[in-house]
Amino acid sequence: MKKKISILTPCYNELENVEELHDRIKAVFDGLPEYEYEHVYIDNCSTDGTVEKIRELASKDTNVKAILNIRNFGHIRSPFYGILQCDGDAVISMCSDLQDPPELIRDFLKKWEEGYKIVIGVKTQSEENPFMFAVRKLYYNLIKKMSEVDQVKNFTGFGLYDKKFVEVLRTLDDPYPYFRGLIAELGFERAEIPFTQPVRKRGKTKNNFYTLYDIAMLGFVNHSKVPLRLASFIGFAGSFLSLAVAMIYTIYKLVDWEGFQLGMAPIVIGLFFFASVQLFFIGILGEYIGAIYTQVNKRPHVIEKCRINFD
Repeated sequence: MKKKISILTPCYNELENVEELHDRIKAVFDGLPEYEYEHVYIDNCSTDGTVEKIRELASKDTNVKAILNIRNFGHIRSPFYGILQCDGDAVISMCSDLQDPPELIRDFLKKWEEGYKIVIGVKTQSEENPFMFAVRKLYYNLIKKMSEVDQVKNFTGFGLYDKKFVEVLRTLDDPYPYFRGLIAELGFERAEIPFTQPVRKRGKTKNNFYTLYDIAMLGFVNHSKVPLRLASFIGFAGSFLSLAVAMIYTIYKLVDWEGFQLGMAPIVIGLFFFASVQLFFIGILGEYIGAIYTQVNKRPHVIEKCRINFD
């Protein structure tokens, strides 16, 4: 009996890319007759004709399936929900912008057949903007050092996940999961496939400062208490520093009562410095409280509008 592979493609306004992605994935599996596959698009309420193109592909190819969301549920919840809806022996998740090369599917399957339950693509090089790649690399290094579990550097979620791992994901009660962190936290044996990320050829990235900040803070909040403890350490250090400065100024004043003048500059600088530190850590605390609030609400990952080609 052939093993079934589910290819999951989250998309939002990717009209220019979904057809080429379909064709490249189909070409890969045409050369892998020992597998059957399904290609599941989960669309986040696209407005550029992506849905119509997916419907057209599904009408011509029964391997193509689609989940259409009733609205845009964001880049965290929709892909995670899509993985849970796949029923293959393994699920391969890849973006629809063609920056995750479909040709790596062969390498993923080879490692999976060797016994690895998770096979992930790690982008060791990238053809994207060098500045953005450097910023991302800095973030991965930072979260790896601060996390309570050993995070995977330069990993975006592109990879193969065995159905046993997916079954574990289904038991989690997390309405806003940091999927990349779960790979390390759940502890399944994994293989890493290095690749060079190609530049986006068509369309514009849907990531902006807010979405990048959102996923970055989600990683810290879900997998590290360091920011909270850092606030305590800096608070203690600031208290001792303030006490030392106060004692030094008091001694100077007693020694030279008439000549020593404090002036306004140290007061203003100290006031703004400690105020900015306080606001920064209030913001950090707010991120943790916001994460708790999201967990307590227990909202669904997405609400579906309809499905295409599902039995």
